Amino acid sequence: MNVPLSLLDLALVGPGETAADALAGSVRIAQLAEARGFARVWYAEHHNMAAIASSAPAVLIAHVAAHTKTIRLGAGGVMLPNHAPLSIAEQYGTLATLHPGRIELGLGRAPGTDQVTLRALRRDAHAAETFPQDVLELQGYLSDRTLVPGVEATPGKGTRVPLYVLGSSTFGARLAARLGLPYGFASHFAPGSLREAVALYRATFKPSEQLAKPYVIAGVNALVAETDADAQRELTAVRRARVGWFLGRGRTTFSDDEADALLASPQGAFITEMMRYAAVGTPDTVRAYLADFAALADADELVVSPAGLSVAARLRCVALLPPGDGFNISTFADSTG
Repeated sequence: MNVPLSLLDLALVGPGETAADALAGSVRIAQLAEARGFARVWYAEHHNMAAIASSAPAVLIAHVAAHTKTIRLGAGGVMLPNHAPLSIAEQYGTLATLHPGRIELGLGRAPGTDQVTLRALRRDAHAAETFPQDVLELQGYLSDRTLVPGVEATPGKGTRVPLYVLGSSTFGARLAARLGLPYGFASHFAPGSLREAVALYRATFKPSEQLAKPYVIAGVNALVAETDADAQRELTAVRRARVGWFLGRGRTTFSDDEADALLASPQGAFITEMMRYAAVGTPDTVRAYLADFAALADADELVVSPAGLSVAARLRCVALLPPGDGFNISTFADSTG
C-alpha cells in the first residue's frame, strides 16, 4: 500500500520571529513541498494564539497559491461554527475560481479557540450543534443544488470544492461516513480515539458523488534532523514552548526547569499526550516511524505537521521527510525486516 504525504502548516511564530516571518515561511514551505511532490498543504484556523499566524486560512491560501503553481492548498480546517456557510462558500469558491483544481476545504466542529475569544468572534456558543446541517448547506452552495431557495454563492456555485470532515472523535467519523466524505483525524494533537474513529468510519461509510470508497488522512507530528540527538533536543524545546502556549496562553514565560516541572505534572501531562504520535529523528528513523504509524492508523494518507519552532527548522524537516508521493508500507517493512 502506497501512502502519500501532505503537510499541515500552522504558520508558527517562533522565538524571535514575527507573524510576517511566519507567513513568509509558509510560502517557502509550500514551494519546497511542491518541489518534493507533496499532495497538499493545509492551514488550520486558530484564534488568539500568539504563536500561530494561520487565523485566516482563506487569506493565507490566496497568498500561497499566488506563489506556487500546482500543489493543492486548503483549510485543515475551517472551524465552521465560527462562520456562516454562505460566507465560507464564497471565500473558497473565489479561491477555486482563481486557482482551478487546487483548492480544497477541511471542516471542523470545534471553535479553535477559548470561550472568551468565541464571544469576540460574535458566534453563538451553541453553533457547533448545527454542524452537520451547516456542512450540507455549504456543500449545496458549492454544487448546483443550493439548499436555501433563492440563495447562491457567487463565486462558488458549481465549483465543487472538495470537502473533508476533520475531527478527533467518533462524531466526525460518523458524519464523514454518512455524507460519504473523506475523513481527517487530528491525531497530531488529539490522539486518543484515532483507531476507534477510523474503524467506525470505514465500517459505516456510504459512497457519495464526491467519494466512492473511504479515505482516511491521519495527522502526525514530525521533527527531522541530521542526528537523532538533534531531533530529540528539538522535541524538548517544542514541548517546553507548548507549556507557554497552552498553560501561559503565550503571555507567560517559563524557565526550562519550570516548563519541565509542569510537563511532569498532571496539569501538563496533556501536552506530552498531544504529541503521542511524533516522528522524531534522522530521515531513516522518521521514515520507519511514518510507515508504522500509517499501518497503525489504517490511513490512506498522512498529513505531517512540521513541529519545529523556527521557519528554518520546519524547512529542514520538509526537506528531510520522504518524498511527498510517499512509500509502500509493505515493501518498506519487508526491506527493513
